[in-house]
Amino acid sequence: MKIFHKPTIITAIVDVLLLSFSFFVVLKWFPLTTNTPFTKYSLPSLFYVVTWVLCSYLFQRYRPLKRQGFFATALKLVGTSVVVSLFYLMLIQLYFNNQFSEYVLFAVSIIVFAINYVALNIYFAYRFAVEYKDVVLASEENRVNAKVKCPVPLDKESWIDLCKTIRDHSGEQVFKFLNENLTLADGNTYVYATTDPLVLKFQPHYQYSTIIQLEKLNNILGINKMLSIANEKLPDDGVFICCYESKSTYKKRVLNRYNKGFNYIFYVFNFVVKRIIPKILLSQWLYFYFTGGRNRVLSKAEVLGRVYSCGFKVLREKKIGHLTYVFAKRVKQPEMLLNKTYGPLIRLHRYGKNGEPFDVYKMRTMHPYSEFLQAYIYERNNLKDGGKFYKDFRVTTMGRIMRRFWIDELPTIYNLMNGDMKLVGVRPLSVQYFNLYEKELQEKRIAYKPGLLPPFYADMPNTLSEIQESELKYLNACESQGTFITDVRYFFLILQNILIKKARSA
Repeated sequence: MKIFHKPTIITAIVDVLLLSFSFFVVLKWFPLTTNTPFTKYSLPSLFYVVTWVLCSYLFQRYRPLKRQGFFATALKLVGTSVVVSLFYLMLIQLYFNNQFSEYVLFAVSIIVFAINYVALNIYFAYRFAVEYKDVVLASEENRVNAKVKCPVPLDKESWIDLCKTIRDHSGEQVFKFLNENLTLADGNTYVYATTDPLVLKFQPHYQYSTIIQLEKLNNILGINKMLSIANEKLPDDGVFICCYESKSTYKKRVLNRYNKGFNYIFYVFNFVVKRIIPKILLSQWLYFYFTGGRNRVLSKAEVLGRVYSCGFKVLREKKIGHLTYVFAKRVKQPEMLLNKTYGPLIRLHRYGKNGEPFDVYKMRTMHPYSEFLQAYIYERNNLKDGGKFYKDFRVTTMGRIMRRFWIDELPTIYNLMNGDMKLVGVRPLSVQYFNLYEKELQEKRIAYKPGLLPPFYADMPNTLSEIQESELKYLNACESQGTFITDVRYFFLILQNILIKKARSA
């Protein structure tokens, strides 16, 4: 890559404005020894800005962001900050003889870095927003005669080795549970206990009807890869058994281990290191490099979602000690999500005016891979009024708070400003939900822009038919009374329900 390139001028201008703002904040409000900070630091500030811009250019920070990845862009920002700071620190110490304060230098550098880093996260969160849409399954064409081969019963020595492997790694209780629910001695089961997801790659296809991974998923780097390989090796309707420690179990275990007070401090620190850091793009590779991915904190939704996305259906779950064992049957090919990226935003593909598709942006309020658990949730949970689930474990703690105060809906302001939506209007629907509606309502819906505040919050319907009646009433009012008058009337009805009846974001 060439050093000399055509920079994006707007990015350089924004950088200059950020630097000017940072110097103003530091010189105006930070405690300094001089009474005339703007006069004293005017020339050094100018040289600092020029140096920063020049260094940013040499680090290629001003190339178009759409052509760069987050990690490379963040590294360029770090490199620019470090080089410029060290350069001026040397000048202050050696040339200016401490005439200027290092305090000002580092304060400005930290502010500029922080603002730039936050802006990068927002941009790449938008760019890498999780796409909640149908995923095309991999082809089944290569699975010819995917039936289990005739098993060869284990001899006495092999049976003893198998029992010892399970007992030594997982304990007597796990051995009894597996032995009671499976015919381990028939030679139809493959058991392994390693963090290497490629171990299964060397096993023959359709040799075993059951594969058991004794190592907990929290220690495995490449969970999706392992599950996908197991899917490939198992015959039709084959069973894969794995285990994991859930986030809730991990929390209880940590809080019960230490004295009250310190236990919460320890838990928060560990949660940040083992749950949050592995999810942040810049720190992710550092975490996996030093830990090998061991002892990550995984939520139940993330584990089961991964299982479903890799072509399995959960048959049963059993908690033994602090681990939960999952029995999953192979039902289809994986949905090709080995490297799925999850950020703070989600991108929802929706129908707009005249049936034109567009993307709605929202804050993510669910655990990763939750989108694959719709069937699982339907089978195990009852619906409450309005079509929502009771005790939906897919929603994070922060997600519940965001829904309570409508924070998750803030990114839809972008859709409002972009002209895709208006303030009041019918809810933008996915293709699947749109096809559930009556034909008459479908035709009326696409004649208008969808809205941020749907008539749902004015009428508070409970069932799908009631939701359709509510929307039809709104659309008929738009036709007879005019869109503006109808939207104003519905806006105040919705506002009343939100403030008084405590209607919350779905």
